[in-house]
Amino acid sequence: MCGRLSSLITAGGMMNVQGLRLLNQGWLIIRSKGACLQHSSASCRPINKLLIANRGEIACRVVRTARRMGVRTVAVYSDPDKEAMHVAMADEAYHIGAAASQESYLRGDKILDVVKRSGAQAVHPGYGFLSENVEFAEQCAREGVVFVGPPAAAIRDMGIKSTSKKIMSEASVPVIVGYHGEDQNDVRLRQEAEKIGFPVMIKAVRGGGGKGMRIAMKPEEFDAQLESARREATKSFGDDVMLIEKFVERPRHVEVQVFGDHHGNYVYLFERDCSVQRRHQKIIEEAPAPGLTWEVRRSLGEAAVRAARAVGYVGAGTVEFILDSSHNFYFMEMNTRLQVEHPISEMITNTDLVEWQLRVASGEPLPLTQDEIKLSGHSFEARIYAEDPKGDFLPGAGPLIHLSTPHPNQHVRIDTGVRQGDEVSVHYDPMIAKLVVWGHDRIHALNSLTTCLADYNIVGLNTNVDFLISLASHPSFVAGDVTTDFIQEHYNTLFPDRKPSHELFCQCALALILEEEQEGVRAVAATQDPTSPFRPGATPRINHQLSRIINLKCEGTDTSVQVYYLGSGKYHMTVGTASFDVSGSLVCNNNVRQLSASIDGCISYSHIVMEDKDIHVFTETGGWKMSIPAPKFEKEIGKAGSVTGGAVAPMPGIIEKVFVNPGQTVEAGDPLVVMIAMKMEYVIKAASSGIVEKVLFSQGDTVAKNTPLVKMKEAEEH
Repeated sequence: MCGRLSSLITAGGMMNVQGLRLLNQGWLIIRSKGACLQHSSASCRPINKLLIANRGEIACRVVRTARRMGVRTVAVYSDPDKEAMHVAMADEAYHIGAAASQESYLRGDKILDVVKRSGAQAVHPGYGFLSENVEFAEQCAREGVVFVGPPAAAIRDMGIKSTSKKIMSEASVPVIVGYHGEDQNDVRLRQEAEKIGFPVMIKAVRGGGGKGMRIAMKPEEFDAQLESARREATKSFGDDVMLIEKFVERPRHVEVQVFGDHHGNYVYLFERDCSVQRRHQKIIEEAPAPGLTWEVRRSLGEAAVRAARAVGYVGAGTVEFILDSSHNFYFMEMNTRLQVEHPISEMITNTDLVEWQLRVASGEPLPLTQDEIKLSGHSFEARIYAEDPKGDFLPGAGPLIHLSTPHPNQHVRIDTGVRQGDEVSVHYDPMIAKLVVWGHDRIHALNSLTTCLADYNIVGLNTNVDFLISLASHPSFVAGDVTTDFIQEHYNTLFPDRKPSHELFCQCALALILEEEQEGVRAVAATQDPTSPFRPGATPRINHQLSRIINLKCEGTDTSVQVYYLGSGKYHMTVGTASFDVSGSLVCNNNVRQLSASIDGCISYSHIVMEDKDIHVFTETGGWKMSIPAPKFEKEIGKAGSVTGGAVAPMPGIIEKVFVNPGQTVEAGDPLVVMIAMKMEYVIKAASSGIVEKVLFSQGDTVAKNTPLVKMKEAEEH
C-alpha cells in the first residue's frame, strides 16, 4: 500500500506538519516507505518525469514541487515564451508553436507529441488552456499518459453547467433557479429570462474565469448581452451554448477546496472567499471565509464532498457556491482543476496541493483524512495584474523595467512567472504574480498583506498594486463585509482623489539632490582628481546662499520646489507657501534606492526608482510617479497630429471584429470594433455621432495601446 505523509524536514532539523508554513521554495518532504513516486507497484503508476502543459506562474509553481519530490520536469513554450521563467526552471523545454494559444498551448496534439519525445509519463495541465478540456484528457488516456486531473467523465459532467446543475440537485446539493435546456433559440432564452425574472446571469455552459458571462439587469439589455457572451464563449471555449440563471444581488462567492483519490476517499480543505472581483474575475481571496459559523463551514464542506462524490471525482477540484446575506448557499459550478487561489488553502492547512495531485495521480490514497486536516490561522492572496484600475481595469502589456518584491519568508509567499526585464505579453493573462500571506488571525494577515503590497514596486507598466492597497485598507473590507458588488458599491472611496503632499515633493527633490551628489562622487573617482569641480557638496560662498528651483510634475500638476543649501547635508525647502527643513540619505541596494528623509524632524522611508526623467517614489500608501518637465523646445519636437474623431485602442490587443465601413453613419454608443486582450472581449463604441472616414485595421491585426482604430468626421448638416 502506498505510504502516507510521515514528516516534514527543514534545514534546521525535524519539524511536525502543524508547525511548518509551506513556502514557495525550499520545501522538503520525506515520506514513509512505499511512496509511489519512489517505486513501482501493482496499484501505483510511478511518475519520474512530468510535462507541464502551461506557462507563467503556475508552470513555475509546479516545477518547484516536482523538483523537491525528485521528479524531472518538461516545459513547453510558444514563440514569445522562449526566454520565459518557466522554461529556464524546467529540466528541459520544447517549442510548440506561435504566440496565439490556439496554435500552441491549446494544441493537445503538439503537447502529446512532446510527451512522447521527452519520455514523460504524466501531464500536469495547470489551470486554463487544456486543464478542463475533455478531449485532451481522453486523448491522454488513450495514449497511456497520466493526466494529473480528474477523469474525463467528471470534467464533462462538471464542465457543462446545465448537466452539473442536474447532477448536483440529485446529490442534494442546493442549486439556484435557472434555465439549462438544450433549446438555444434567442427567443426561447429571452422567454426563460423573463420567466426567471430580471436581473439574470447569462453564462456559457463551458465557461470559467468570468469569460462568456454577462449580466442583464433589465429586458432591453438581454439581446446585446447574450450576443456578447456567445461571441466571447466561442473565442474562449469553442462553444456558444448558454444557460440563464437568477442573479442574486449582493452575493458572496465562496468556494470549497476538495480532493478525491482512486480509492474512494474524499476530503475538503475548507473554504475560500473570492467575492471581491472585477470583470467577473477574482482579484483578492482569503481563507477561511470571514463571518461564517463552524456549522455553515461544515455544511459547505460536506456539500462540496457530495458534489465530488456524485461525479466520481479524482484529484484537486473546487466547488463554487453563491452565498446570500442569510448564509444560504447554492451550487454555482465546479472547477475540475487546481485553482489560481489554491495557495491560501495550502497556507491554512499546511499542505502542498500539487504534491497531493501528483501522488493521487500515481495511485496513492489521500495523505490525510478529514479528521487530520486542521484549519490554522488566516491567509490572503492578492493578484498583481498589469492593468489600469482607473481605466475600468483594462489589461495592459509591456516590459517590467523595474521589479522588486517583499522578501519571502515562512509567512509570505510570492508565486510568479516573471522577472525584472521580462515582458507581460498581450497574448496571455496579464497577471504578474500572486502575493500570499498568512497570519494567526484575519487582522494580522491583513496587516501583513498591506505591508507587503507597499513593498511590491513595479515600473514599466500600469499595475493594480495601489488599488490593492486601497482595497485591503478599506474599512468595509477590514470588517469582512464583502460581496461580489464590493468594488461598485465602494467605488468612490476605493478611488479617492490622490494629491501628492508637500512632503512627497520634498522627498523627491531630496532624492534628486543626493543622486546628483553620488554621481559627483563617481565622476571624481573616475578622474582621480580631488580638486575636480565635479566633487560633491556645495562650494562655500561668501555673502551668498546657494539655492535652486526643482520643477516636478505629478498627477498632472506642475510644482516648483525652492531648495536652499544650508551645508552639512541640510536643506531648507519651500513648496508653495509651506517650508520644511530637510536632510537624509540615499542608499542603493540591488538597483533600488532606499531614501531616508527627515522633514521637520519626522523621518520617513521610501523606495526610489529613477527612469530617464521620471522619479518613482514608493511609500507605505503606494507609488507615485514624479516627472521632470521637458524643456519647452523639446515639447515642440516631434509633434504629430492627433486623432480628433473616431476610436483608439484602450489597451494592447487583437482586432476580433469590425462593425463599420467607410462612409457609414454611426450614433454615439454604436459598436465600432471588438478587441480581444488577455483572453477577454472589449467592445469599442463611438463616443459621438459621425461618419466613418477610415477603418485602419482588419480582423486578426495586433494593435498597441492608444493606436487609432477608426477615423471619423462630423456628419454634414443639411
